[in-house]
Amino acid sequence: MTSGTVVLGNPAVRRKERRRPTRTGSRYFVRTFGCQMNEHDSERIAGMFVADGMRPASDYESADVVFINTCTIRENADNRLYGNLGQLKQLKDRNPDMLLVVGGCAAQKDRELVRERAPWVDVVLGTHNLDRVLDLMDHAQEWGAITEIADELETMPSSLPVRREVAHAAWVAIQIGCNNTCTFCIVPAVRGVEMSRRPGDIIREVEELARQGVVEVTLLGQNVNTYGRDLAIDGKRRPVFADLLRRVGAVDGIRRVRFTSPHPADFREDVARAMAETPAVCEQLHLPLQSGSNRVLARMHRGYNVPRYLQRLKMARSYIPDLAVSTDIIVGFPGETEEDFRQTLDVVAEARYDQAFTFLFSPRPGTAAAEYANESVDPEVAQDRYERLVALQNRISLEANQTEIGKVMEVLVEGPSRKNPGVVTARSRGNKVVHVPGPQRPGSFLAVRIETAAPHHLLGTVL
Repeated sequence: MTSGTVVLGNPAVRRKERRRPTRTGSRYFVRTFGCQMNEHDSERIAGMFVADGMRPASDYESADVVFINTCTIRENADNRLYGNLGQLKQLKDRNPDMLLVVGGCAAQKDRELVRERAPWVDVVLGTHNLDRVLDLMDHAQEWGAITEIADELETMPSSLPVRREVAHAAWVAIQIGCNNTCTFCIVPAVRGVEMSRRPGDIIREVEELARQGVVEVTLLGQNVNTYGRDLAIDGKRRPVFADLLRRVGAVDGIRRVRFTSPHPADFREDVARAMAETPAVCEQLHLPLQSGSNRVLARMHRGYNVPRYLQRLKMARSYIPDLAVSTDIIVGFPGETEEDFRQTLDVVAEARYDQAFTFLFSPRPGTAAAEYANESVDPEVAQDRYERLVALQNRISLEANQTEIGKVMEVLVEGPSRKNPGVVTARSRGNKVVHVPGPQRPGSFLAVRIETAAPHHLLGTVL
């Protein structure tokens, strides 16, 4: 185990040779909360379970092993975790042989709390030791419950086996961890310092995905624009994200390349140029704003101000005129005044995002912003601001989508709509949801004429 590993449980646990699958025929169910990086990690967990002889289950009740991959970015993520664990206790009472495993960011941060609030959990492990899950499950079966949290990464999750639920699209992690110090964010504490994968490893993974029939890849990192700063090629030159975009976009068979998320402070012209000049890279950019107030941005430690942010956005649109832009915005950050919020509304009106993910501020223990409790915004005031922001963004999103009516666009079919079995859900290159008449094969590309627009989706007919 790495230095800094915390182990609670029987000290007899040791790394063991896994000579053959030990759970052949058993069923597993993986539940994922949180971001795309958690989705990526869950695919690796599922891959290890399959390699161990297990088969996927359709729900908790039919599973022999349940893995909960947790998030801790906001308070409601914690509430959902413990709500799910409460439900699973009833299953454990009925089926004591079921193994319950909790991993991910909440486990990394709240290792003792998870064990305290849910003592019926068999295994608690963090973000840095996913590769240990099978050994820890063996330990739990032989000696009892265990918590093992590594403070340093031993194995890149991308090197682990993988099982994806979607055949035509894949997440590809290019870096893990983060070196920023945003006062509201817990990620550096639970994911560690920034570490980049070597570009050759990434390209080989993408080439293998293409051979398997994947046509769309999304490059993942906490701050993709700083990719490669910790690497050197032959001791001379560090790889940069723009170069990586071009190389991934050149892989035969990959028709769409996306990435998330760039940090506005580090978004450079070379990346915008690579996006414009690489046909496979989609005309889509997620550029988190967080606040339209310079004062609040400074308290958030975001490293940019509003003029600089808007200049980067204008630069990107100058290279890619039909760029679809989305963002993240936090409402009710401690000390936010009505004037601060009005400035955020002004930026949203000027930026004209196609989509915005808006959140009420939720203090996370362990972050600097958690110390601002005496400056909390009244919940009713924050809720009112949130609703005003959503109303503004919905109007802008609808207006942006209405400009698509009558256009013909290429969409990639994702699968049947969850709400209407008569249509399928597809996605444009700009990452807009497009509903079209079904049935259509998931992973197929269609030419669609847009007939109707709503704030959050488009309706089209297949040509």
